[in-house]
Order: sequence, then C-alpha cells, then structure tokens
Amino acid sequence: MVPAPADGPVPSPVPAPETEPPRLPPDPPARRSLVIVGAGPRGTGVLERIAANAPELYGGPGLDIHLVDPYPPGGGRLWRHDQSPLLWMNSQAQYVTMFTDDTVEMAGPVVPGPTVHEWAGGDGSAFVSRSAHSGYLRWVYEKAVAALPPGAVVHHHRRRALRVAGAPAERQTVWLEGVAAPLTADVVVLAQGHLDAEPDDEQIRLAVHAERHGLVHLPPDFTADSDLSRLAPGAPVIVRGLGLAFVDLMVLLTEGRGGRYENGAYLASGREPVLYVGSRRGVPYHAKITYPLEGERPPLPRHLGPERIDELLARPGGFDFRRDVRPLIAQELGFAHYHRLFTAHPERTRLPWAEFDRAHAACAPGSPQLDALVASAVPDPADRLDLAALDRPLAGVRHTSRAALQDHVRRHVADDVARRGDPGHSPDLALFHGLNSVYGQLARLGDIGTWWHGFFSSLASGPPGPRLRDLLALSRAGVVRFLGADLQVAAEDGVFRARSSTLPGYVTEARALVEARLPEPTVVATRDPLLRALYADGAAATPAGLLAVDPADGRVLDRAGVPHPRRFALGPHTDARGAGGFARPGTNGLSLRQNDATARTALAFLRDL
Repeated sequence: MVPAPADGPVPSPVPAPETEPPRLPPDPPARRSLVIVGAGPRGTGVLERIAANAPELYGGPGLDIHLVDPYPPGGGRLWRHDQSPLLWMNSQAQYVTMFTDDTVEMAGPVVPGPTVHEWAGGDGSAFVSRSAHSGYLRWVYEKAVAALPPGAVVHHHRRRALRVAGAPAERQTVWLEGVAAPLTADVVVLAQGHLDAEPDDEQIRLAVHAERHGLVHLPPDFTADSDLSRLAPGAPVIVRGLGLAFVDLMVLLTEGRGGRYENGAYLASGREPVLYVGSRRGVPYHAKITYPLEGERPPLPRHLGPERIDELLARPGGFDFRRDVRPLIAQELGFAHYHRLFTAHPERTRLPWAEFDRAHAACAPGSPQLDALVASAVPDPADRLDLAALDRPLAGVRHTSRAALQDHVRRHVADDVARRGDPGHSPDLALFHGLNSVYGQLARLGDIGTWWHGFFSSLASGPPGPRLRDLLALSRAGVVRFLGADLQVAAEDGVFRARSSTLPGYVTEARALVEARLPEPTVVATRDPLLRALYADGAAATPAGLLAVDPADGRVLDRAGVPHPRRFALGPHTDARGAGGFARPGTNGLSLRQNDATARTALAFLRDL
C-alpha cells in the first residue's frame, strides 16, 4: 500500500467528470501492389488500360506498380532502340497503334491516341525501323504512367523475374534475379512476350554434329541477337525458314555488311555469305498490302462469330479443329473475299451478289458444288479464292534443275509483290480483314495447333514489298539461292545437307546452318525460369505446351481448370496468344481487347481487397 502523508489522512478523491478517451488517427490503408513481368508492348498496353480503367474501378489506397524487365519500358527486348536501323517493322506507320478506338469491343473506356505515323509525322506509308518505333512505344509508356491516378507509383526493376509463389488467397511473392528480398504483390501479370527456348532433340543433334566437326549451327533465335559474325564471307550457308526472321537475316548479312542496291540491282561488298534457303512452303510470306480499302468493308463476322464459337465450346464431346473449325474459316474468308469482289468489281462477276452469297453459304468448302458455282460466277481464275494455293504455292511442283527453280520462285515473288500493291485486287485486302476477324474469334478456342498461326502469318503478317524486291535482286546476284519446299536438313559425313521435294535428287552441302525462326513459345521448353517454375508448381499447359489461361481475362489456370485470381498471363506463350503487342486502327484489335479485360479484372480484384 502507499503510506499516508505525515500531516493527516488522505481526503476522499473527487470523482473526475466522465470523458471519452482520446481518439488516435486510423492506420492508413495498406497500399496495393501490382507486378507486371515484361515491359515491352504487351506490358505497356496493360499499363495503359490500367490507367484508363482506374477512375471507374479503383478508388482505393495507393498503388505500387512494379515493372520487371531487364530491357527499357515501352520497347522491351524485341523493340528496343539498341538494334540495327536496317531492321524494319513489317507494317506501315499509319497502320500501327497502341490505342483503343470505337471499334474495340471492350468494357473499358476508349482513350484515343495517335498511330506511329501521327505521332512521328513523315510518310504514313513508310515501314519505319524497329529502333525508331521504340521511341513511339517509350512515349506511350510515359503517357500511360502520367495518366495513372494520384497515389499510383511505377517502379522499374531492370532484372529478370525468377519465380512467383503464393496461394490464391494470399499475396504473391515475386523473386528477382540478384535480389535477396522478393517483391510482394496482390496481383501479377505475366507479359514477357517472345521467349528463348531450350533446344529440342533435333537441334541438340545438329549442335553436337556441328561441335564435333567444327561447323557453324545457329539455332532458332531473335535474329538481332544472333552471332552472325560466325558466317564467313563467300561461304555457303543453309538457311531453314523464309518468314520474317529470314528477312532480318538477309538484311543483316547483305546491307549490314556493306552491300547496297542501285537501280534494282544488288552491288555486293564481297563480305556476304551465300544463302541457300528453303522452308516448308519454299517461298517467302506474302508481301504486306500497301493500299487502303476504299468503300464498304465486308460485314464481319459472318460465318464464324461469337455465337458459333459459343456453340463449339458447348459441345459435350468437344470439337475437332480440322473437321469443325477449318470449314468455318474457309467460309468466312470466302465471304470476305467475294463480298469485296462482287461489290467493288461487279464487272468481273456474272451473278448478283445476293444470289451468289446465298449459294456460296450453302456450299461446303472445297466441294465440287462450290467449285462449279465459283467457275460460273467468276470468269477470271485470278479473281477466285484458292486458299490451298495461297498456303502452299509449290505443292506438287517439281523441277529438274536449280536454275528452273530459281526462275519459278522469282516469278512467284515478283507477281506477289505486284499484286499486293494493286488496288485492282482489293479482294486480297478484304481477305486480310477476314483473317484478322477470324484470329480474334479463334483466340477463345485455346490451343488449336500450329497450322492456323502459320497460315495467318504467311498471308497477313508478311514482309514489306521493298524487302521482297531486295530478295529478288539478291537472287539475281547469286547471294540468295532457293532450295524449294518441304526442306529437310540432315547432319551427315561432317557437313549439313539439305534436300527438298521441289528438286528431287538434288543435295546442297554446307558447313553452316541457320534456323531462321523464333523459338517455340512453350512453358515446358522455355528458358524463362518463372514460367518453368510456374508450370512445375501446377499451372496448366496445353498439349502443345502453351500456358493455359482463361480466355475471358487471361487468368492463369491450374490443372483442374480453376483460374488463379491473382495471376494473369498474356502473349504468345499462352493459349490465348494474340496477334502482337499492338494493333491496326479501326479493326477491333484483339490485343487491345485482351489488355482491357485483364486490366479490368485485376483492378476489380484490387478494389475488392
């Protein structure tokens, strides 16, 4: 007890008036965290949609957005500024945008913005360099950052992401290369773009053969990152692939080594190797169309729209792509082509459009009835749509001399370049719009195999016409020599040997082999440690090895088909794929729709926390 004071007893205490205890200020709400792995066009596009949708969907506490990419934001690896200015985009500047417009079917707001041409000025029909395009992408990134709501802060980590972990009900942890403490995230978006891959069995055999015999073997890679110095001047080089990677290779080994073009001829520097090139098709991708579509566009979709996709997905036994989907693709592309022919060039037809359209819709693709209808209504074979010939123009072609093959391929390429620049063949451009429409619909079906993507790329994503004219000049100069279709490469007797179905009995030998294509984007073979770990931890993959995602918003699926609420993935390594990181204006761009859906679902999740 407390002793009493010396001067007397302690008086009784006077009761204090009743008062409320002092109120302390509440703890500030916890900041939310979003990690985007990949700061190239796809990651930048998601950031732009985050900024556009945040005023509606996210009124919560501050938001930390962590961009993880060793390359600069905007361009990322593929579109970085630090690469040869000789490497072009394969689209004209007027047809490339990162911004939405009224044609984009999405729930978020339209935020208009310039195309590359409108931003940079100059000639809209030009094919600008990738290094120049990186400036546009950087500007889009900075504009998106500036449009974020107050309290949102963007942090760029110039490192690779190694792993993401965390149960669906928990915050995620993202480990970065060279950093001990991981990032903590409420939501993670994987937008790495094109990825490196481990070699498959064939590439391993070729590499072992090359090492054993002192040969040069360049596996699938980004051409700008390949060590082309290993290809000696004047030496024969077998090149497998005639797509966009080959065009880059061709440019870097010719103009990049001091050669130049003058009056349609190639003037060699003497430092070029000799490129013996072939592929499955044996010819390059079709040239990009360079004229605008005047007048009415085909009203798409017609035969392959959302309702038909719903029906395919609802089938209890699933669908077979070749049996159930390819005929619909052919019908849709036929509709786009002939709608344009009959409405824009009626003098080249013999039936009214409405009559032909009804009859065309009733015919099975590839049937004798369809062939008879087209033959009676479209007198000029050059105006008829032959998808098989467009896909495999050398199918069944056989030559008995190398010279005859060179002449054949040169005629094919020259005719293609001329046609793709001629508005008189505007059904080709309508077909391009049909291809884009089909691509947007098929994304909902998931992994549908490799045929469609290759077919689409060959027809809709080819090189600029000027680059194919360069190819013709190189062929005439003997720097490029065509090998034909169905190319097979073997490692035999200390060399590489190439054979094709177009030149039966002929063999081409070389001590160097280049695989002119990108690596396959599979989660099983990728060198990306995060995706490999994600797959090992239970994320689902398709039979072709693509990361399985919810087609509605890109949420990553587990092997029971359940979407992870905190993880999203976009890009070529997923079964939703998409046709690149940017879009053609006025075409309801698939990548823009996907970016918006992902951003809105992620923001709604953050809000509801």
